[in-house]
Amino acid sequence: MFSNNTQQQAEQKLILLHILHEFSIPLTNTQITEFVMEKDYINYFSLQQYLGELVSSHMLEYSASNNQYFYLLTEKGKNTLHYFKDRLSSDMVVSIQKSVDLKKQMLLKEMQITAEYTKRKENEYIVDLKVVESDITLIDLKLSVVTNKHAKQLCEKWKNEAPSLYGEIINLLIQ
Repeated sequence: MFSNNTQQQAEQKLILLHILHEFSIPLTNTQITEFVMEKDYINYFSLQQYLGELVSSHMLEYSASNNQYFYLLTEKGKNTLHYFKDRLSSDMVVSIQKSVDLKKQMLLKEMQITAEYTKRKENEYIVDLKVVESDITLIDLKLSVVTNKHAKQLCEKWKNEAPSLYGEIINLLIQ
């Protein structure tokens, strides 16, 4: 009985790691809890316990940005998931991927992503990239580039990939 319980706990932690991996963006406790509870993957109390244990074991990072706290999957978490992912059933993996895709679309609609640029002087353009969620600015990045072409490229890339780029920036800064 004890080994079944331990095995179930390990599987549920892998489910959590896989969920965060699939989202590939920082998530708040509320966002994770709503997602997990909607799909009935893990009960609330176990979820909170596992989140704490995964942070303690450095598989997740719990960090602040603009007075909000987010969970991020660390390299150790990614490696652990890579090594043990085969312990999750293929049905579970597919279920998580489909559910994450739907939820991600909803989260992206809640996010306001802006990218614009202005010419400051000859050969200098200021690119302003933002992600705002529920009236909270998650990131406001201003960059100086030398060509109109670069400014347009940055804006396009930001509009298409802001959530994952935001996650990568956060990961780079906390390493």
